[in-house]
Amino acid sequence: MEDTQKTEAAVAAAEEKPQEKKINAMALISYIGVLSLVPYLAQEKDGFARFHAKQGLVLFIGEAATWVLLVVPFFGLLAANILSLAWLVLSVLGIINVVNNKKEKLPVIGDLADRLKF
Repeated sequence: MEDTQKTEAAVAAAEEKPQEKKINAMALISYIGVLSLVPYLAQEKDGFARFHAKQGLVLFIGEAATWVLLVVPFFGLLAANILSLAWLVLSVLGIINVVNNKKEKLPVIGDLADRLKF
């Protein structure tokens, strides 16, 4: 009887403690520019890391395309600044999803990342 009470007390104590979050570092670096290739190539079996790596790769391609806009004199600079801010916001949203262990598509680029079949 005492053993049952001790076991129940241990289970109750374990439920009260906050669960530690395990942050997937490989998925986290997916949103840091060209480093999105590292988790994609290194974590072939980790679907979570590959999902975020694909989104990070689409973000990087968008960032690279934004750099090309800098060649256009006035409007290119204006558009590049606005798009750079959008890429930053999407990267932060992706990092928040990784920290919260969520596999959510990012707005606009999530569907593009799904189309990548490599």
